[in-house]
Amino acid sequence: MIAPHRIYLDHAATTPLAPEVVEAMLPFLVEHWGNPSSPHGRGRNARSAVDGARDRLATVLGCMPRELTFTSGGTEADNLAVRGVLQRWGAERGRHLVVSAIEHEAVLTTVAQLGERGEAGVTVVPCEADGCVDPERIAAAVRDDTVLVSLMLANNEVGAVQDVHVAAGLARARNPRVLVHSDAVQALGKVPIDLAALDVDLLSVSAHKCYGPKGSGALYARWGTHLTAQLDGGGQERGRRSGTENVAAIAGFACAAELVERERPEQAVRQAALRDGLETAVLEGAPHTRVAARSAVRLPNLSALLVDGASADSLVAALDVAGVEVSSGSACSSGAAQPSHVMVAMGEDPRATALIRLSLGRDTSADEMREAAERIITAVGVALAPRSAPAATFPRR
Repeated sequence: MIAPHRIYLDHAATTPLAPEVVEAMLPFLVEHWGNPSSPHGRGRNARSAVDGARDRLATVLGCMPRELTFTSGGTEADNLAVRGVLQRWGAERGRHLVVSAIEHEAVLTTVAQLGERGEAGVTVVPCEADGCVDPERIAAAVRDDTVLVSLMLANNEVGAVQDVHVAAGLARARNPRVLVHSDAVQALGKVPIDLAALDVDLLSVSAHKCYGPKGSGALYARWGTHLTAQLDGGGQERGRRSGTENVAAIAGFACAAELVERERPEQAVRQAALRDGLETAVLEGAPHTRVAARSAVRLPNLSALLVDGASADSLVAALDVAGVEVSSGSACSSGAAQPSHVMVAMGEDPRATALIRLSLGRDTSADEMREAAERIITAVGVALAPRSAPAATFPRR
């Protein structure tokens, strides 16, 4: 039996390194491998590369280079934002945190731990059935002692884009001293990110979601927004994040960010059209299927299919055998036997409905999407087929 052509539709979990990114990283892996903190020429070359990458990423995001702190990824950036703000400003401004119910686990788990330890009070704001969080509900949760509001720019499971700018303005109208953080890990390269327009105080991004290397991220902190460092040591990154900088990964991140921003206008239109075509085909061909957050503004490359009466794990496994690589939600949590918190927040029952996340990339073709739709329809049909009839029983003699 000939193995089917494998179709990768899990770009929301991670993306392949773009060839341009590999080329940008190689010199710092094999030739310019100096420590950026060293005073000699090799160290100065490495420092120049880090500073240049910071300049380039700042241009993509629309901020000042000094407002960016390089991290090991989006999770560390989120933790630095939440914990760093609370520890620096909690005693002065209050220890109340406001987050949405659909945040990434890096935010939700962090605030839950802080709440359980008595270090902070936490209000979790629910979302609507379309996966969007009402900015008015965010504002209503803000109190005089609220120190931080965190609302992601785009959800990583269903793709719903949030109205962060409006939420930030309404939150500050309630409490002018509140700081606003947004997790933009899934948004970079898919929707415009203009920090001046978003008007947030902190924003997290990651390289491996946009064709850059794993283990590289960054936190934007508006100039004057002081944070308590979470890693102590040599005082790198202006004292905000100690540890020798990963020069190759940082150079790759800057290259990837420029690449996806340059391609974004064309790719957004192309990928949205392919996604919409697949959704139409699946909805017409597979019974008991729906699209989560379909009425919301969504990331152009992401579709979350809901299949009533099916098991997400079984469907993902069946599609893997069929050569379609998808996930059942966040790649950071899909290995755990826990229901999707995003589905629960949207009012869905994960025990009765499967969520299958499909996410396209810059190289996903129309032929692949047509083939994927056919394989998905087949897999759903098999998953929902009536169970075999029970064995016949006969009366005892």
